[in-house]
Amino acid sequence: MAAFGWLTPRRRSATARSVLAGEAAAEAARKTSAEDESALLTGAPGQAPEEPAFPVAGDDRAAAFFDLDNTVMQGAAIFHFGRGLYKRKFFERRELTRFAWQQAWFRLAGVEDPEHMQDARDSALSIVKGHRVSELMSIGEEIYDEYMADRIWPGTRALAQAHLDAGQRVWLVTAAPVETATIIARRLGLTGALGTVAESVDGVYTGRLVGEPLHGPAKAEAVRALAAAEDLDLERCAAYSDSHNDIPMLSLVGHPYAINPDTKLRKHARSLDWRLRDYRTGRKAAKVGIPAAAGVGALAGGTAAALALHRRRR
Repeated sequence: MAAFGWLTPRRRSATARSVLAGEAAAEAARKTSAEDESALLTGAPGQAPEEPAFPVAGDDRAAAFFDLDNTVMQGAAIFHFGRGLYKRKFFERRELTRFAWQQAWFRLAGVEDPEHMQDARDSALSIVKGHRVSELMSIGEEIYDEYMADRIWPGTRALAQAHLDAGQRVWLVTAAPVETATIIARRLGLTGALGTVAESVDGVYTGRLVGEPLHGPAKAEAVRALAAAEDLDLERCAAYSDSHNDIPMLSLVGHPYAINPDTKLRKHARSLDWRLRDYRTGRKAAKVGIPAAAGVGALAGGTAAALALHRRRR
């Protein structure tokens, strides 16, 4: 919703923009969490992690931070959101084809390719620019039920529930729009979400970002800013992600977890003796590798197959 225009200008300092994006995400997350605290869902009870001593019950200076795409949910939130907008005729078929190609690349390549992510976010910006924030929030609730609810990894959900059961706060940390991330967090009974913040004036999206996408180092800055504001001890906190791009965030906390890790993160995690969890199976991984979208399922599958063939020929 709010944060799709993610083409980052190269003339400004990446570090400064990361800090700005992180601080904006933390501020938005705290505001949303305070507004929604009384309405949060409890969530279904989950199975505690294997290590009985963690999370520590009653430790209110500890919290957990979860990446979203392929950590909590199969696939990319922005793609599923795009499918929902296409269904509501926000854009044309050719643009949905573009979303399908980007999702196929994301799943088959197994990494978050910056060029493809930037292209996807820039496309989405043009779609939501000029729309009201309230309109996209309302639609986002519907899209969650239609495309996202059944894609939550039960194992990761159980890890999040273990922190909640211990009396700790749990936050999503994602490059997805903060509004989308907040909806998902609310539906899962989590505390809130840190996400990319897009500018709006009088409740209407301008098509510009505050800082840059909440990706890579910007996620670490957001977690750092939120921890300072909430008086959290990062050494007692946990972070969970599937991507090596999130190593800066994982390195901030005392309890990093690699969830469904890509190759680089798996190697890094093993070298540092981080905990690993993989909830995928070969069959399931193959299924989620090919996106299915209304009206373009065959096209998306063909795109994925073509990409796979291309990669084998390289």
